[in-house]
Amino acid sequence: MTPLATSTCDLQGHKIAYHREGAGEVVLLVHGISTYSFIWRKIVPHLSDNYDVIAVDLLGCGASSKQLDQPYSIKNHAHLLKQFLDSLGTAKIHFVGHDVGGGIGQVFAVNYPDMLHDLTLVNSVAYDFWPVQPIIAMRTPIIRQLAMATLDMGVMRMIIRRGLYHKENLTPELLEYFWAPMTSQQGRKAFLHFAASLDNQQLLEITDALHQLDIPVLIVRGDADPYLSRSIAEKLAKNIPGSELFIIPTGSHFIQEDEPALLARKCIQFYSGRCDV
Repeated sequence: MTPLATSTCDLQGHKIAYHREGAGEVVLLVHGISTYSFIWRKIVPHLSDNYDVIAVDLLGCGASSKQLDQPYSIKNHAHLLKQFLDSLGTAKIHFVGHDVGGGIGQVFAVNYPDMLHDLTLVNSVAYDFWPVQPIIAMRTPIIRQLAMATLDMGVMRMIIRRGLYHKENLTPELLEYFWAPMTSQQGRKAFLHFAASLDNQQLLEITDALHQLDIPVLIVRGDADPYLSRSIAEKLAKNIPGSELFIIPTGSHFIQEDEPALLARKCIQFYSGRCDV
């Protein structure tokens, strides 16, 4: 298993790990709570021929620092990503966010719209439809302690399999990618800290601003996603002016594993203003 993130930068004493390849306009790929940059490994090769692609490990995830001295909230992540991009000298990006990464993208978009060519939300959280179980339970201290003691590879395998449309994609390598952060106590603590930091109020408070976005927005829904409902994508599409809803019937929550080529192709077409798939 080869980690995707190969570079790091220092932000306020925190190490942020990332992978970067290609040339052209910058595409920033932002993962959700249960993954890190590896989830984009099948997407990056499709984009890097024409774009400068950055797949980042959020604070507390992957190879990034796992200090617990600040909340891993979507608001904090969004502002830290702004600092991260500033440190790289990046002025404008295509933002692609999956799961909680989509929530981070919404906060980023309403605070830094001038930095975005566009925003792509892939099976994203939004409004007050989240967090979902088992994330909600992780907010309770006794449940967090229980999870520290009982979370094993069998439970992780069940969570991943449920989030895949093509079940055969659950290979030993994929399971190893997901499980790697859980092999250390610090990795487990960081995961549980992330879960405990999630607050849908941080998206509810930007609702009006979100509905007034003046940038192109693509909403991608893997229609077999059991964790986040279709109503999330439909409400986003209804309320964000000029947004486009793209539904992939053969995609589940981890759509980057189910349909990487299709997802990447749709992003490229969106960036170029084309409507065909």
